[in-house]
Formats: sequence, structure tokens, C-alpha cells
Amino acid sequence: MISDQHVIGATQNWLTKFIIAFNICPFARREQQRNSIRYRVSRTDRAETALETLIEECRFLDENPETETTLLILPNGFKDFDDYLDMLDIAERLLHAQHYEGIYQLASFHPDYCFEMASELEQDDPANYTNRSPYPMLHIIRESSIERAVATYPDPENIPARNIKLTRELGLEKLQTLLAACYHE
Repeated sequence: MISDQHVIGATQNWLTKFIIAFNICPFARREQQRNSIRYRVSRTDRAETALETLIEECRFLDENPETETTLLILPNGFKDFDDYLDMLDIAERLLHAQHYEGIYQLASFHPDYCFEMASELEQDDPANYTNRSPYPMLHIIRESSIERAVATYPDPENIPARNIKLTRELGLEKLQTLLAACYHE
């Protein structure tokens, strides 16, 4: 079994060498530099346990305002993208039920991420790589932070279109190589 540190290391490589290096998320660099990103590995393959950990992380963020965001990494479960999406749907509803709606929101990342936008994006469309990560994960983001960041960023509505254009220019082979390299450093 790979160690938690290896899982975190691969995730940090992905964040640095892809998300930040290509400005996929223009807000990630600041949080990485501030060391305000929490990496939490959950070895579960059960949705119930993953969801319990999600709420634990929301409580952690409640109690630790210096921590901006959590990447909840799920290396042992949810390898099947459809199973992951089922768990994500429940996670979104759970945030609402636990009165975290409007406080936190989830961003989703998975090694096989595929956008569901009619037939425009196929499984091998490079645009899917904007949300492909070394392991399945849930990114817990403070909504107030998003609002502040977006308010100071020029043209935030254009971020997704810019990322789609960029990933298609980079091409599938380069993106596959970038993601695979995250595991080895």
C-alpha cells in the first residue's frame, strides 16, 4: 500500500505542476504560498465513511480559519467515476443538511473525470483534465473566500473557457504525461 505521504506528494505535485503552473485555478498559488491548504487522506472505500470525514473536515475548517481549504483525498475508493459521482451527489446534499450550504462548497476531481455537457466533451477530450487529479478527491472551499477572490479577479466568468482552450492546445498526450508524472516525484 502506498503511504499517505506519497498520496499527498502526488497531489501536491499535481497542484504545483499543473493547476498552478498552467493557472487552471488562478486562486491556488496564493493559498499554496500561504501554506493554507490542508491535505487529508481517507483510506475508506465506503461512501458513509468518506462523508463522515467530509463533515469532520468542515468542522476542522470551522475551528481553524487560518486553513483556507481542504483537499480530501480518497486513494482507496471511488475509482469508478460513476460511483464517485454518486458519492459526490450525496456529499452535496449532506452539506445542505448539515447547514453548511453557503459556507462551504465542493469542487470535484477524479483521475477519470469527464464533463457531462451533451456530446461536446468525450472521454478523451483534453478539457476533462481541468478536473482530473491523481486520486479521487473532494475540494472543500470556503464560499466567502471564493466571493473575495472572484471580486478581485478580472473576468472570472472566462476561467472555464480559458481552461478548455488551454487544455485542448496542450493536447491529450501532454496532459496524460503531466498527470502520470505526479506520482513519481
